[in-house]
This record gives sequence, structure tokens and C-alpha cells, in this order.
Amino acid sequence: MAAQERIQEGMEVRGFTADHPPDYGEILRCTHCGLCLNQCPTFRVLGWEPDSPRGRIYLMRAVAEGRLEINPDFREHMEVCLACRACQTACPATLSFGRLVEAARWQVLQTLPLSPPERLIRAVVFGGILAHPSLLALLSRGLWLYQASGVRALIRRNGLITRLPPALRNMEEMLPDRLPSRFLPTGRRYPAVGERRGRVALLAGCVMRTLLAPIQEATVRVLTRQGFEVVIPRGQVCCGALHVHAGERRRAQALARRNLAAFTREEVDAILVNAAGCGVAMKEYGDLLKDDPHWAEAARAFSAKVRDVTEFLDAVGLRPPLRRIAGRAVYQDPCHLAHGQGIRAQPRRLLRAVGLTVLELPDGDLCCGSAGIYNITHPEIADALLEEKVTQIRRLNPERVVTANAGCLLQLAMGLRRTGLSIPVQHVIEVLDEATAG
Repeated sequence: MAAQERIQEGMEVRGFTADHPPDYGEILRCTHCGLCLNQCPTFRVLGWEPDSPRGRIYLMRAVAEGRLEINPDFREHMEVCLACRACQTACPATLSFGRLVEAARWQVLQTLPLSPPERLIRAVVFGGILAHPSLLALLSRGLWLYQASGVRALIRRNGLITRLPPALRNMEEMLPDRLPSRFLPTGRRYPAVGERRGRVALLAGCVMRTLLAPIQEATVRVLTRQGFEVVIPRGQVCCGALHVHAGERRRAQALARRNLAAFTREEVDAILVNAAGCGVAMKEYGDLLKDDPHWAEAARAFSAKVRDVTEFLDAVGLRPPLRRIAGRAVYQDPCHLAHGQGIRAQPRRLLRAVGLTVLELPDGDLCCGSAGIYNITHPEIADALLEEKVTQIRRLNPERVVTANAGCLLQLAMGLRRTGLSIPVQHVIEVLDEATAG
């Protein structure tokens, strides 16, 4: 019996378990044309076929057909992928490569044993900090104290930061210059200013609610000034994007159910998010929970309402008055906004609407190396991608760099600081906050 037939009948295929394997039919749609190669950041850095989308799909097919077993080499080729989905944009067959690689990572997690340190790290990060907002808030308080006490300045002034391992160094250097002392509260409602245009819910997020809380506050201000009541539902948690990327499918499903329970209590016109990776995850809740008889329908309805904040504001239109902001800005496409959601023109239109001249980077939609926690798990590749991005920004010499995702913002700011460039990096919503201020 052919491997494809066995999968369709729900039988286990040698190498993959029957629990959500990569879609064999999708794998077979790859024609191995190679148009994805130059768009793949890891292939451009490593130049190694198994670390290209085409190569990874070939490995998945070999496992599905019983010609290869899941082994540490297979795991490495899947994990070194940034899951940026640039290959999906380049693919003439429009393969859903992001879902394929996420399913492959889930299979790896089921099949290969984890070392004790790996189990501990996954339990702490995915089952602890990201699953419990109170733990993340506690960690963020500790980082604020680390900065406020002067320890951070001392470590940087004495050059101790350069002695850290690359992963720890990136973690430290990515921290914002000024860490907030308060976080965005949940269970709050903010009334519309002026004529009411609707009611929306906002994902508070993880990093966005804590380390980047000022951006969330700016989001609330912009939306209310634009005539929308904003509700931040109580009981919401991490969206699960990082879990899905890491193969933690079960934990991602648990988080999705908690968010559905929190958000479905509210009657809103749209569910807004201002982090691109979170937006993709939330728009794919319908797929994540498609086999859950209790939540499948609610997940599909939820995903249909999810909008990136730039997508939403571009659709409804900015109402005057708008303060004109002159200057030249580079806009960096977040991978999961451009490739994952197909949102490219909307942020640019918003920036031009307030007067900015938008400059385009060569290969502007190539990943900056952030990719969730990729700059921590694979710092050497991430740094190579970041260095190329900073070089291109330096050549254009803009007055500001703008993006629409937390990871991109922190990554680009770190890269510019390393090279001594004092160019501010902002979220699109921060620019709109400046333009819509009273």
C-alpha cells in the first residue's frame, strides 16, 4: 500500500506517527523547481541543500515513504529553519511550508528522546514562563531591577557583555534601552474618543505586554482616538506561536483554548494583534484545533475575526486630524506579516499617510534573524542575517527604522547599537501615536 494511501486511511507511516504528520499530499505538490532557494535565509547563509525548503521537503517525503527514519540529523535540518515562510511567497505551487515544518518538529518531539537539560528548558520556557503571565511578569520585574539598579550599565561599561556566550549575549543586548516599570493590564476597557466607530479586542501578548508595554499603550491610544472602544479580555494568555514553531503542539492547543474562552466572552468587531508571529498563530487556530469537537467551530470563528492592527487601521482609514511627520524611514517587513499573512502594502500606506517617505531595503522581506527565539537558539546564523540587514540600512541612512513585530524591533535595534548607529527603531503604531496625538 502506498504511503499516501496509508496516511489517508489514518494508518501509521514508518518514520511518522499518525498524530498530525506533515501533510503527504502537500509534500507531493513540491516540484523541486528551486525557486525557493534564494529566498531561504538559511540556504543563503549555509549553502547546503538539506537546509533549503526543497531539501527539507525531500527529507520529509523520505520519512513518510519509509526511506529515512527521524534521527538527529533530520531534527537539525528542521530546527535550523527560521520558519519565516519566505519560501511560500516564492513557491509557484503555493505550498504551506510553514505548517509542514511545524508538523515535522512536532513529529521530532514525539519520536526522539530529549536530554534532561532540554526537557528542563522546555518545561520552564514553554510550560512555565510563556504559559503563566504572572511568571513572565515576575521575570520582567527582575529585568527592570537589573537595569534600574545600574548592574546592566556596569556590565556593558566594563565590557563583560562580550565575554558571554553568543546566545546569552543576544538575550541581554536585545533588551530595550528603557525597560517599563508597569505592564499592560488585562480585564480593562478603554472608551472610544469622539464619534464611536466600533468595538475591538486586543491581544495583550507576552513580550508586548511586559518588555514592550509602551507599544501596547500606544496601540490603545491610537485605536481609541480613531473611535474604537478597546477591550483587553481578562484570562488571556500567550498566543502559542512560539510553542507551535518549536513543535510544542499540545501546549499550543492548551493556550489556544484558554484564549478562546477569554475572547469569546466579548462581543467585538475584530480581534487585533500587533505582533506578526502572534497574528499568524491566531489566524491558524482553526487548523490547530480542527480535530477538537468542543473548540473547532469557535476556533474558526475566532480566526476569522483576527486582524493585524496595521491591516485593520488601513481598512477602516485614519480619520483626521493627523500631524504630518516629515522624514525618511526604512520599513522592514516582518516575515510573518509579509509571508505569513500577505500584509505588505498596508503598513506602508499608513506611514505615507502621515507624511513619511518610505525607503525600500534590497531584499527587505528577507528575515532579520529574530524569528521568535531563533537568535537565541542559533545566534551565529541570526547574527549573519542581522549584519547584512544593518549594512543595507546604513547605506540608505534613514532617520528612523519602522517595523511591525516585537522580535524584529528588538533584533534591529540590537544590530544598530552594535555598529554605533543612533537610528531609532519603532513599531508602526508608535509612529501613528505620534501622528494622532492631540
